[in-house]
Amino acid sequence: MGFLSWIIVGALAGWIGSKITGNDASMGGFANVVVGIIGAIIGGWVMSIIGKSGVNGFNLYSVLVAILGSVILLSIVNKVKKK
Repeated sequence: MGFLSWIIVGALAGWIGSKITGNDASMGGFANVVVGIIGAIIGGWVMSIIGKSGVNGFNLYSVLVAILGSVILLSIVNKVKKK
C-alpha cells in the first residue's frame, strides 16, 4: 500500500473510529489520520492473533481492520484520560 493509500485509509478509519467512540468533536483532521494509521497497525496485529490477515491493500476489508484498531486505540485513550 502506498503512502497516499495509508493517508486515505487512515483518515477514513480515524474519522469513523472517532465517531464510534464519541471523540469526533475533540479531534481534527490530522489527528484522525494519525489515529487511523496507528489503528491500522493495531487492527492488523489483532487480526493476526486470531489467524486472519491484516491491512493488505486499499479495500473495504483493510478499512474495517483499521476502524477496529482505531476504536481499540481511542477506547484505551478515553479510559486513560478519565483517570
